[in-house]
Amino acid sequence: MFEGKHVTLTISGSVAAYKAATLARELQRAGAIVRIVLTQAAAKFVTPATFAALTKQPVLTDATWWRDDGQIAHVELADWTDLAIAAPASANLMAQFANGLADDVASATWLATSAPKIVVPAMNSHMWQADATQRNRQQLIDDGVTVLMPATGALAEGYSGTGRFLEPTEIVRQISQLALFTPQTLQGKSVIVTAGGTRERLDPVRFLTNDSSGKMGYAVAAAAQQAGANVTLITAPTRLTPPADVTVVPIQSTTDLANAVLTRFPMADALVMAAAVADFQPLTTANQKIKKTKDNDELILKLKKTPDILAEVAKIKRADQVTVGFAAETQNLLVNAQHKLDSKSLDLLAANDVSRADIGFNSDDNQVTFIQADGVSDQTPKTSKTRIAAALIAKLATILATK
Repeated sequence: MFEGKHVTLTISGSVAAYKAATLARELQRAGAIVRIVLTQAAAKFVTPATFAALTKQPVLTDATWWRDDGQIAHVELADWTDLAIAAPASANLMAQFANGLADDVASATWLATSAPKIVVPAMNSHMWQADATQRNRQQLIDDGVTVLMPATGALAEGYSGTGRFLEPTEIVRQISQLALFTPQTLQGKSVIVTAGGTRERLDPVRFLTNDSSGKMGYAVAAAAQQAGANVTLITAPTRLTPPADVTVVPIQSTTDLANAVLTRFPMADALVMAAAVADFQPLTTANQKIKKTKDNDELILKLKKTPDILAEVAKIKRADQVTVGFAAETQNLLVNAQHKLDSKSLDLLAANDVSRADIGFNSDDNQVTFIQADGVSDQTPKTSKTRIAAALIAKLATILATK
């Protein structure tokens, strides 16, 4: 969602300021061009040189506010900005912003910026809970600023409380759900996304599954929601937080997934099958835990094929519907992917090589080859799953518009 966007990151005096370096990197990984504003207090925790090296951009501080060339630095930066983020934002910085002060470079730049604004607080729990801070928070919200809630956890003072700086990956995840820049190409459309690895029970305490983390499917669901779609996320168990404002349908087995998809697909405009579906399931499931015995050193499992969900979807698919599949392969990637595209009557398929440790299952990154039913194909660079998801949704929207 940040592809090519100009993001100004304002960093204030907080112990958490060191995490802003990671945040800048995460924003860059998501495609942003990042420039930094450091308050005088922030520069005591982190140096301008650190951020200049990370961003390859000049860092604006009180010391560099007034330039000899006559340029008004804070206005130039404000005009350049597509998104302004204050992170970490101290209680003092929030007070400056809420009251419209412009007595240092950070507050002056913020006041001059007309782009969307996001505040990520970080402070002691007592300061966060103070009436003045809560008034300032509400004033910022009333002014149209998005204020993220701080985390609860260990604070610099040595005890736990609310006010802890959100982790950089969580900040980017929450911002990506705000749909600040995404064109509403799927406005009013209904999109089903499946995610995670299905589980096939052997007994009450064991199951067969795969290495899928669900990250790709969740990223696709978030991208579809940002594009304006009404999203239903059918998900196997994961450790992930579902995107905001999507309908979540939890499932366990491939049979569960098949029932959920086939029930809902007739009412949908599009289906993205990003779930890693088990190909086989036990012929029978034990009612009790399977125990080891002294006279049996082996356990023989008899398996049967699971339902072929996309094949069943193809039988009921209408001409105005779009179906998208994934092909996670370890060999003959494009040959196997093309066969799946053709045999399942897909409009679009994303093929990726899961034998590579740096992409695919459990990784935050991926590299896929998009293959369309009309024969067009293109390979993405290795990049974040968020960006892969955005590219997929853009292609889906284009295909759907031709239906």
